[in-house]
Amino acid sequence: MMDCAVKIERLQPRLLAAVRRTAAPGEVPRVFKPALDIVWAFLGRNKGLRTDGHNIFLYHHVERPEAGMPVDFGVEVTRRFEPEGEVRCVETPAGEAAVLVHRGPYGGLPKAHAALHAWCAANGRAIGAHSLEIYGDWTSDPQALETTIQYLLRV
Repeated sequence: MMDCAVKIERLQPRLLAAVRRTAAPGEVPRVFKPALDIVWAFLGRNKGLRTDGHNIFLYHHVERPEAGMPVDFGVEVTRRFEPEGEVRCVETPAGEAAVLVHRGPYGGLPKAHAALHAWCAANGRAIGAHSLEIYGDWTSDPQALETTIQYLLRV
């Protein structure tokens, strides 16, 4: 179940340790885990970088996402760092965003994204160049999962 209310928030930048992959939206469920495994192995070797932050996916919007778009699959970190292998330091963009919280199984995320797109269209707001998914703490109860979706807006 998602919160029906879309909120407008001002996002501050976050630092991520991330691995970039190109994926169409439907490929993300298959592509994210191997990328995050690389990030988590890197964080295991670099003590003190990890926060109690969450997995964050940063989407770089392109004209035809179905053909694949760049996605940074990352984990929030405490400070900047030098790249190592495929892992690099990524700063998420700041700015005004339309935000929706999805509660429930990850399979419901496409509907949550569609709801955000519909809200933007109905409210005359243009989606910008990036969006984020911030994954809440893991639980084995799919109904208790929480994912925050943020679409940066054009000004």
